[in-house]
Amino acid sequence: MTKRAALYVRVSTADRGQTLQNQLTPLRDAGARLGWEIVAIHADEGISGSKGRQQRPGLDALLRGVTRREYDVVAAWSVCRLGRSLPDLVGLLGELRGSGVDLYLHQQAIDTSTPAGMALFGMLGVFAEFERAIIRDRIHAALDRARRDGKRLGRPRLSPFRIGQITRLLAEGRGVRETARLLQVSPAKVTQVRRSMMVPTEQTFERDGQQPAENAP
Repeated sequence: MTKRAALYVRVSTADRGQTLQNQLTPLRDAGARLGWEIVAIHADEGISGSKGRQQRPGLDALLRGVTRREYDVVAAWSVCRLGRSLPDLVGLLGELRGSGVDLYLHQQAIDTSTPAGMALFGMLGVFAEFERAIIRDRIHAALDRARRDGKRLGRPRLSPFRIGQITRLLAEGRGVRETARLLQVSPAKVTQVRRSMMVPTEQTFERDGQQPAENAP
């Protein structure tokens, strides 16, 4: 049975001497050797591998095709083209496996359609869990050290100046996401400020010795 293959290639501005064509050539050769039918080529050019799926339209299109089960195998020149960390790779492998799609990595000679490739997949999962455990331990150690030093934990509070900027933009009719984007703050912070701008409740009027407008004579 001929497998439908999707090729994924990526280069960033920091990849000296690396081009999309340099990656496509060996993948096409592999497809000819393994009998694939190449049905799609997805590319991200000038985008770092540290960017997530939302910032990589080529990867996003690839994964949407995977979800729709349009491919039998996904091929990339190297693991670093897909992501910069082992957890990223394992997460991607899990998504592929959930859709019944195999992964081929040219540089690492990984092909999950083979028993050896599947064994390596299992080993990658073990190492990824080990890496996550190390990261958790480091985070907990840093938090414990900060508590001992009396440092305040959690996200920094908004300054009065920043609150004023958010209030002004919201008053102009801008939405939460637009305001967050313009001021480089989280939407949650903007939502918090917007709530504080809401019309006072009946309890607030009563506390101040006033009547709500709807009950006013």
